[in-house]
Amino acid sequence: MRGAKRARQITQNPALDLAGSIQAPRTVHRPALSLNRLPELLSRIDNYTGRELTRLAVLLTLHVFVRSSELRFARWDEFDLQRAMWEIPDTRKPIEGVRYSTRGTKMSGDIQIVPLSPQVIEILERLRSLNRFSELVLPGDHRYWKPLSENTVNQVLRNMGYDTTKDVCGHGFRTMACSALLESGLWTDAAIERQMSHQERNRVRAAYIHKAQFLEQRRLIMAWWSNYIDANRSGHVTPHEFAHPVGDNVTALPNGYGAFNCG
Repeated sequence: MRGAKRARQITQNPALDLAGSIQAPRTVHRPALSLNRLPELLSRIDNYTGRELTRLAVLLTLHVFVRSSELRFARWDEFDLQRAMWEIPDTRKPIEGVRYSTRGTKMSGDIQIVPLSPQVIEILERLRSLNRFSELVLPGDHRYWKPLSENTVNQVLRNMGYDTTKDVCGHGFRTMACSALLESGLWTDAAIERQMSHQERNRVRAAYIHKAQFLEQRRLIMAWWSNYIDANRSGHVTPHEFAHPVGDNVTALPNGYGAFNCG
């Protein structure tokens, strides 16, 4: 309308009267379990009696806490198990008949690096033994050239007895990991932000740190998270207790720059 007025196609801009009449939608956070329910979740994953590849997909999602499309469309050639590294491209080769299969990392024009813990490498090796014919890490049940359905992880969680609209959903694993990393007090906010693949919201700061990878700290982050998951198999332990056991001399790393979104 502004353009039309500048071009003298209209004499008044009727859109000005709409100011304030449209409210922005409220942000709805994805449901996530509190960390004290992590032992319960692990027990249900371990005792899941469905397809083994599907069970491992849920466990892998918990350990790497990436976005659904980043994992569903993952190819084996993105992984270097010798270097313990996964590089998620910003775009991928399309899969015929699969919508959005070109999606990579949400950080446009960038590669998201995910260091792999020993636990994740073990899961990947087990997945490889179940899946020797597909370039996809998580192929579908009947068509190995197509990925798991976008609803698979949430359906498994529902089969385990969770309400994915209220209790936990696959995306909620990101919130759980983010919460634990923050509560541990061990890691800088900047390194956690980078591992969560969040876009830097402060434009001035983004201009200075957009190439910072914090890789060594992120290797430690991913190893710590996997170890924290395992520590909760026999009962709940808080992130702070796990990071600072009694008698430990470890000094927490500085908090970095402010709070951020765990979504």
